[in-house]
Amino acid sequence: MTKRRLPMAEHADTLSLKALRELVTGLVERADRADIRIEKLEAENQRLRDENDQLRIDNTRLKVDNQLLRDARLKNLPPRPPFKPSGMEKATSDTMVAGKDKPARRRGPKADTRRVMRIEVLSANAPPGSRFKGYRDCVVRDLIMRPDVVRYRRECWVTPDGQRIIAPLPAGVKGGYGANLQRFCLMLHSHGQVTTQRLTTLLNDVGVEISKRQVIRFLTQGLDGFHAEDAAVLHAGLVSAPFVTVDDTGARHGNRNFHTTQIGGEHFCAFRTAPSKSRLNFLALLRGNYQDYVLNDAAFAFMQDRQVDPALVARLRAPEPQHFANQVPFLEHLAAKGIDIFDGQTIRPFAAAGIWGAIRHHGLVGNAVIVSDDAGQFRVGTHALCWVHAERLLHKLMPATPGQVKHVETLRTLIWHFYKALKAYRRKPSRSAARGLQLRFDRIFSIRTGYGELDALLSRLGRRKAELLRVLERPEIPLHTNASERDLRGLVIKRKISGGTVSRLGRQARDSLLGLMKTCQKLGLSFWHYLGDRLGIGDHPIAPLPSIVVARA
Repeated sequence: MTKRRLPMAEHADTLSLKALRELVTGLVERADRADIRIEKLEAENQRLRDENDQLRIDNTRLKVDNQLLRDARLKNLPPRPPFKPSGMEKATSDTMVAGKDKPARRRGPKADTRRVMRIEVLSANAPPGSRFKGYRDCVVRDLIMRPDVVRYRRECWVTPDGQRIIAPLPAGVKGGYGANLQRFCLMLHSHGQVTTQRLTTLLNDVGVEISKRQVIRFLTQGLDGFHAEDAAVLHAGLVSAPFVTVDDTGARHGNRNFHTTQIGGEHFCAFRTAPSKSRLNFLALLRGNYQDYVLNDAAFAFMQDRQVDPALVARLRAPEPQHFANQVPFLEHLAAKGIDIFDGQTIRPFAAAGIWGAIRHHGLVGNAVIVSDDAGQFRVGTHALCWVHAERLLHKLMPATPGQVKHVETLRTLIWHFYKALKAYRRKPSRSAARGLQLRFDRIFSIRTGYGELDALLSRLGRRKAELLRVLERPEIPLHTNASERDLRGLVIKRKISGGTVSRLGRQARDSLLGLMKTCQKLGLSFWHYLGDRLGIGDHPIAPLPSIVVARA
């Protein structure tokens, strides 16, 4: 059946009424068919858009999974973060100039030109008749590495009563090796990240005949003095510091996954490696070398914050604080009060409360603010959140549409400006500025964009207002935990090079020496001179680090 052609519109005046009706009817049908085609095209376009958005999300997730797989290691170490740093701290720094990098430092005279060790006169081959015009100095810095093998002839005497007396060896001599050699090994292994195998090869190439086992003895044994000073540094920092920043990272020990926790302040740093990174473990680290448990007001306040069963708490209350020397009498006391000490979920908050009570009893973390990256185990005492980690959560969102991308960029800009205002407040705090920042915080984090994941994130951060704005009442605390991440970087590099530790002594030596090295850096002291002084080489005496930490605080 052939379609009947409609008459041309320009001859409408000559058409009959019937033909006009047919013409209008045909035009309406064509318009309806065109509308249907347009609706189909729009539906198809929307379907393609949705499919494209889903493909974009899947592609982003595949990139993350690919990065995780590329970073997978045989030793099960944690992968690198798949998201790039936000750059908020650098972008809001007052020293940054738009479009320019930091100005280049001018080269000046070296600071060691005044301690020249020897002077040599170099003669010039001048022809006869030349006039002497003095000297032109040139200071050259060099390093001499050579073995120093000394034979000590020790006098032996026998007293009239038959006792034998032998002249003692110089301080620091152990097993036929001197203190300078041990200092060199400790410096290269801790500060230079040199493995024991390469260190052994280096020493033998220089001319020192030494085995790898002896190098390991230097690095792990006979370090009780360093361990004691490292523990004292942590105690001094927790007693005197106005704030501590904390962070943790994965570590390998004995072919098992352990965790290293960093606790540091402006003038001290300490590392502790343990098989767990729970809140109970963190509290045990804050307690230091103490092993006691105390049930006092701080302990009961801790239980109340953790919403422990009031009926069980009431059984433990006493008119005076109760002190227990270690874990055994503490657990016996809990069992006597009808608390099931074999149920881990039940006993855990009571153990944490007892440790927290001991921390307060010994004056540790007295008025200090604990600044962390929002890991749950660090949320004790007066707590503050890291703004850099909070803003980093925006980078983990996967916006699928241009509108969602625009919402994320807008909120990121608002947070960056607010962060810059907080940094200005730290330099010049005032009550009016604090009130204004609180209102500004409420306005930013009460925004609702219609992008579900972003709105949920804003709501979550808004509930952490007290911890994010802790700086308003304590302007001396930092806004981030970048210092902890910088301190942990040395441990991460050492983990990549050496893998992990095997023995308990090796793990303890690594933690203590890294902590002492970072503490020396923060105090502006030479770690080389510190090692020499502690090993009995008295060329540069250095005061005990804990006393310096307390004095600086």
